[in-house]
Amino acid sequence: MKVINVNGIPDVDCKCESWLDHWLKFSGQEPSYCPVAECMNTIETAAHVQKDSKTDQEWYILPLCHKHDGMIGQSFEVNGHFELVSADISKTCGKPGKFKSPSS
Repeated sequence: MKVINVNGIPDVDCKCESWLDHWLKFSGQEPSYCPVAECMNTIETAAHVQKDSKTDQEWYILPLCHKHDGMIGQSFEVNGHFELVSADISKTCGKPGKFKSPSS
């Protein structure tokens, strides 16, 4: 699958501690390596991406290494086994009953 790294929005809108935590929570996955094809760097952050598609203009969260996180506006091939998580918090952590604080 091809995605484009887009300039994201700050974590303040997300109720998770970071966009990486958001992705981990809602994807149910815990990979170690960057999903970009042939990249073996460790995951260090999460980025806002869009599918490289004219029909799907949604924004998603995807974990990346620092190298690929910095490649804003560029398209790259990613492993299709990685779940794309919606960046629309009304569908995830902003949805009533979906977020539990760490003290709960």
